[in-house]
Amino acid sequence: MTARSFEPSPPSDLTLPEPGSLTARAILSMALRKLFEDLKGLRLGPNASAAAHADYRTLREVLVGFLPGNPGAIASLLRQPTISAPLRCLLHQLPHTDDYVAELVGQSLYALARDALLPDGVRQQAPPPSLLSPRHDAVVERVEGPVSFDDLPDAESGRFTPIDEGVWLATADNNPERMRDAHPDKQGNAIDLGGRSVGEWIDSLREALSLVGEQLPDLRREMALALTMVVPVGFEPEKHLSASYRQAIGTVYLTLHPNPVVMAEALVHEHSHAKVNALMEVDPILNNHWEHSFPSPYRPDPRPMMGVLLGAHAFVAVERFLEKLGDPAFQGHLDDLRRKNREAVATLVRDGRPTPVGAGLIAELERLVA
Repeated sequence: MTARSFEPSPPSDLTLPEPGSLTARAILSMALRKLFEDLKGLRLGPNASAAAHADYRTLREVLVGFLPGNPGAIASLLRQPTISAPLRCLLHQLPHTDDYVAELVGQSLYALARDALLPDGVRQQAPPPSLLSPRHDAVVERVEGPVSFDDLPDAESGRFTPIDEGVWLATADNNPERMRDAHPDKQGNAIDLGGRSVGEWIDSLREALSLVGEQLPDLRREMALALTMVVPVGFEPEKHLSASYRQAIGTVYLTLHPNPVVMAEALVHEHSHAKVNALMEVDPILNNHWEHSFPSPYRPDPRPMMGVLLGAHAFVAVERFLEKLGDPAFQGHLDDLRRKNREAVATLVRDGRPTPVGAGLIAELERLVA
C-alpha cells in the first residue's frame, strides 16, 4: 500500500453530511487502513522492558502467522477501541510504553481467544490488569502474569450493555488516556453511573440517538460507523460534560442529563470530534504550531488552533441540530452558539494555516455559518 493511499481529498461535507454522503466513511476507512499499516511497521524502542518486547514478539508471531488467511479479522481487531487506543498511544509516542504494550497485546490476544481464533499455548508475560471483550460482554479482572490464554479465569458479564447495534454502554474501559482531560471543569473520566441504573442510561441514550436520527439522519448514519462505546462518567442535572480522545476513536465519555436533547447534543458534538480525529490520522489539517494559542469563544483558556477547529466543527453541527429541532427552550443557547461559531470560524479564516485538506474543512465551516 503506497503513501498516496492515505491522502484524502479536501472534504466538503465532513461537518454536516449531504444525503448519501460517503465522506466520513472514506476517512474512517482510510484511518483504519493506515492503522493496519502502522501496526505492521511498529517496532518497540529501547525504553520498552524485556517483558514488553517478548510479549510484542508473541503478538507479531500470532498476527503474521494468522494474517494471510484472515485479513478481515485483523481489521475487526483494530475497529475495537480497546485495541486501537493503546496502539495509537504507542504510535503517537506517548509515555508509559510498557502499559500500552500490555494493553495492545492482551486485548488483541483476548479478542482472538474469544473468537476461537487464537492458537493453543499462547501466553503473555506482563498482561494488563483486565481483559475486555465488548462484543462478547466479557471482562476478566485482576489478571496477573504470566498468563495462559488457554486457562483464563471465568469472565464477568454485564459490563457491556447494547445501546444500539454495535454500540455499548461500557462500565469497563482500558483507554490509557481516560484520566487525562483538557477540560477545565473535569479531572479525568472515571467510570460512574451517577447513582442511576444501567436501564436509565440505556433509555436516555436510545432516546438521544433517536432525536439525532430525526433531525440529522445522515449524521446519525455516520454514527453507526464511528461510535462503539459510551462510557458513563456521572450524573449532572444542571450541566453536561462529555469527552473523547484522539487515540480512542469510537469511545465517548458522557455524564447523564435528564433532558434527552442535551444528551443528543453531546453525541453530535463527540461524533464530530471522532471524524476530525480520524482525519488527523491521515492529514495534519493545520500547520499552526501546537504551542501557539488563540482565543476560543468556547473556552475561558486560550487554545491551540486545532482546539479552535475542533470546537467550531462540533458546535456548528450542534447548531444545525438545534435549528432543526426548533425547541424554544433552547433558543437562547442556539443564539449563543451562532455567535460563538461565527467568531471561531473567523479566527480559523484569519489565523489558520491549513493544509489543502484543512482548507476544504474550513471552507465548509465558513459556508455553513455564512
